[in-house]
Amino acid sequence: MAETLVRGRRAAHDAKAAVASHRDGGADGELYGIGELCAEFGVTPRALRFYEDKGLLAPRRVANTRIYTRRDRTRLALIVRSKAIGAPLAEIKTFLELYGAHGEGRVQQARWVLTRTDQAIAALEAKRAHIDATLAELRVINETVRRSLQAKS
Repeated sequence: MAETLVRGRRAAHDAKAAVASHRDGGADGELYGIGELCAEFGVTPRALRFYEDKGLLAPRRVANTRIYTRRDRTRLALIVRSKAIGAPLAEIKTFLELYGAHGEGRVQQARWVLTRTDQAIAALEAKRAHIDATLAELRVINETVRRSLQAKS
């Protein structure tokens, strides 16, 4: 058991050393540890592993430690932003896959975003219209009851 603990610590140290040496080589911090990304984006390590399991992120491995690239960081930023506006993971994955290996799908990605945001705007506007109608109806009911109570006082 002690040997396993030592190996785990050594692997974590090796991973940190790999990130540090890459940065020292003038790469402007192209590699990130799990802790850095979690802190930056306010997500848990479990969430990052979940996104990896779903094929949204593909970190490198040094021993058993995940090392994230600039591409992973950018994808995580898009995932977090997309989730904030209510996009399901399946749609987020579609969007990320449209990009391609070298950015060849940027136009398709932009078209997809345009279609998706047009749909979201239309849905939210419909909800707002429904809310406005409901509020108007509630105000009428409220005022009617208020007058009735005042008349009885």
